[in-house]
Amino acid sequence: PKVFGDHRGCFCETYNRQRFADAGLVYDFIQDNQAFSKSSGVLRGLHYQCPPCAQSKLVRVSRGAVFDVVVDLRKSSPTFGRWHGVELSGENFFQLLVPAGMAHGYMTLEPDTEFLYKVDALYSPDQEGGILWNDPALQIKWPSISPILSDKDKILPQLSEIVSPFE
Repeated sequence: PKVFGDHRGCFCETYNRQRFADAGLVYDFIQDNQAFSKSSGVLRGLHYQCPPCAQSKLVRVSRGAVFDVVVDLRKSSPTFGRWHGVELSGENFFQLLVPAGMAHGYMTLEPDTEFLYKVDALYSPDQEGGILWNDPALQIKWPSISPILSDKDKILPQLSEIVSPFE
């Protein structure tokens, strides 16, 4: 987004439905979420929601910084099984659109990081899935080799152990 700043601080528009539609990106975001991570090195993910509850997300960081990763889970995609990573921070104002069919995760690079995201489908615990953050087949180049993980994220399966629900 464009950031307008002066001696008082700054202003930016973080979402505009019409600008997205003009770019061919039509999403009906229905919920906003916020996550706070107290320490650097917190890794959340790699998560996804299966159809019919698959979610697209528009993610950003309002304070702190993360290394944000998406993994393509769409079987018919030429980039199936590949990952892409980008740094999002409260300073760079970058946002990332994560389409349905992608696993998503991030690692905090600074303490006291606030991560914000919009979703276009409600969370369904029965439809959640995940992939192990350090799956050797993915070779994701995370910034740290000893992340802080939830118990649930420590035991996620590898990509080769799941049947992708996305075409």
